[in-house]
Amino acid sequence: MKILLLGANGQVGWELRRALAPLGEVIACDRQRADLSRPETLAPLLRQCRPDVIVNAAAYTAVDKAETDEAGAALVNATSVGELAALAKELDALLVHYSTDYVFDGTAIGFQREDGPTAPLNVYGRTKLQGERLIKASGCRHLILRTSWVYACRGRNFAKTMLRLACERDELKVVVDQVGAPTSAELIADVSALMIQRLRHDPDFAVQAYGTYHLVAGGQTSWHEFTRFIIRTARGLGMKFRVEDARILPIRAAEFPAAAARPASSLLDTRKLRSTFDLQLPHWQEHAERMLHEVVPVEVAARVANEHLDQALQRSESPSHIALATRRP
Repeated sequence: MKILLLGANGQVGWELRRALAPLGEVIACDRQRADLSRPETLAPLLRQCRPDVIVNAAAYTAVDKAETDEAGAALVNATSVGELAALAKELDALLVHYSTDYVFDGTAIGFQREDGPTAPLNVYGRTKLQGERLIKASGCRHLILRTSWVYACRGRNFAKTMLRLACERDELKVVVDQVGAPTSAELIADVSALMIQRLRHDPDFAVQAYGTYHLVAGGQTSWHEFTRFIIRTARGLGMKFRVEDARILPIRAAEFPAAAARPASSLLDTRKLRSTFDLQLPHWQEHAERMLHEVVPVEVAARVANEHLDQALQRSESPSHIALATRRP
């Protein structure tokens, strides 16, 4: 099986490189090789590679920036996705595409099902929904996997930002009235690989299984509680912070102005995925803890090295050294 992976250097893409490798030949493309802001470049690449599976982990994900760059977001999240879908149909390839909880407005009570009414609150959500619709309209074989609150050891994300800010600040204010399930890129990649493998090895099953699924970790939390978990776990692993637990303060989303509105609830119902593919999705804390076990030792080692470097520089900048330096022509 030949798999063309787009967005290979992103958080999800990086994990997909690992997870997809046992399934066959993976052609991993970063933005230099497959730029979704230039949809006209996609057809030559796909027709040359002729993949059996196209996995699109590339997207315009700058949610706030998209509010003033709708054309750019639409080009990547909709126009190019439509082009991928048309090419998948032409080549009879399976298209695996990642979407978002932001296609919903977050007002539904409980966990939102795949067939629930969509009503995006922001440009990012609207363009991602446009991409979904173009895939469905193309008639290609596809999996649309909606996920939320993605984090990873690699790249920029909420979890790593909180680790940094907790080292820099005496107080953190974190939104408490938005809920969801933090979902690791590792989990997304592993489940994606299992789904692709099942579809490829069971054609009769595949005919009934193509479509849209929600792929998020189990359980739920708020951004505030997620932050408390991150700091508490990292502290237990030896990381030192300026902020104390009591100074991680809950605030309402309305107190934290942002260009793009976010849904109050990002809870996605995963029963369809779990029952169709006979999979279990672990509680969000399991992968969050695994991520911290990888990230924290690196962060601690880096901070110790920086402290030693600072001490060495201070010793080299004694008054005598400074005086000598000032006498040089």
